[in-house]
Amino acid sequence: MLPLYLCIVLAIGASIHAQKQMECLDVSGGAPGMAEPPSSTLQTFPKFTELNDLVNEKVGGNILYATDDWFAVAENLLKAEDPLFKVGVFTKYGKWMDGWETRRKRIPGHDWCIVELGVPGIISGIDVDTSYFTGNYSPQVSIQAAVLSKAAVESIPKRKSKMGTATTMQMSDQIQKLKSEDWKELVPRRPLNPGYKTSCHNFFEVNSNERWTHLRVNMFPDGGIARLRVYGRAIPDWSKVSKNSIIDLAAMENGGMCLGYSNVHFGHARNLIQPGRAETMADGWETARKPDRPAILEANEEGILQVPGDDWCVFRLGHPGIITKVLIDTNHFKGNYPDSCRIEACNITEDEEEAAMKDMNGGPWKILLPPKKLYAHQEHEFGRQSINNCGVVNHVRLTMAPDGGISRMRLFGYIQDPVKAKL
Repeated sequence: MLPLYLCIVLAIGASIHAQKQMECLDVSGGAPGMAEPPSSTLQTFPKFTELNDLVNEKVGGNILYATDDWFAVAENLLKAEDPLFKVGVFTKYGKWMDGWETRRKRIPGHDWCIVELGVPGIISGIDVDTSYFTGNYSPQVSIQAAVLSKAAVESIPKRKSKMGTATTMQMSDQIQKLKSEDWKELVPRRPLNPGYKTSCHNFFEVNSNERWTHLRVNMFPDGGIARLRVYGRAIPDWSKVSKNSIIDLAAMENGGMCLGYSNVHFGHARNLIQPGRAETMADGWETARKPDRPAILEANEEGILQVPGDDWCVFRLGHPGIITKVLIDTNHFKGNYPDSCRIEACNITEDEEEAAMKDMNGGPWKILLPPKKLYAHQEHEFGRQSINNCGVVNHVRLTMAPDGGISRMRLFGYIQDPVKAKL
């Protein structure tokens, strides 16, 4: 028979081991060490989440005002990356949280902030993400919108983003001049769900065709929100763009948008048209490996692999135009870049988009860029000598073969009047 003290030690050890095993289990009850299921399998994501996020910090989103930043500052709402949770980490103000969290309100009113969209546009839907805010999430939210002039924005006192602070009387009096409480209501007061993996995404469809520049996010009465995603399409002021200026016709800030794709296993195709160069592989379009790829690969005389299968994505340009230069960037994709790519273009109406995406052979599509060999971690420029003149176009289809990752696609050219957009 074992001594009592040894039995106690063994029991404690077994308990710790069991606890660590439980910590390793994913939400689906899988074995320790298994990858967690994608968030899209835990909740149903509406179609509007395929659109561009108009408000995250990478596209220029900004917090202009917040009533309170006690536990965590409002700027966290606009982080491009998903929220994190750090077990046992505290600041001098309380538990470290990756979101906007205000103090428990002990005065009349409720907390709110003013958000400047990185890119003005039409909003189709909003995701108020409460990830990891379980006992401290905001119970209700509403969202209002406005179009502010440059002078109105400049009248707002410069914000100091700092934990443990709240708005001052001076800032509050100044901000009242915007009369933001009267802005148009895009999302009326609605309940939020706690930040568990199966309930953290709170989706709200927006029925508005107006162009907006700023939002007021109201939490009732206080609490925490991890992320704010504002999905829609950028609407530039085309009256300020000369027809003699060369611009990126596909860029999200110029109104470009992804309509469809074959595969986005590791990175969404809409990343191709985001501002700037990609910061990591996660900031590009990356597809899964083809499980039916040949055991031995062969290439043609031009060095392009002769492999069946490919991956594609379709974009509506921000404005009809004539494309004169193409840039394909495989930045960060070193062991997983595609072997080659090609681009097709066409001029169709929005009513014809669905049929065009299903037509993989011919139809309205014309070859803009013939198949070109790609290389790891570099920009590939194709000028007038490499691309075909397809006339005025408003849609493109990028195809990579056989699979892999591309970080950015730039389609430089001149805008043209839509009425002249005929091939």
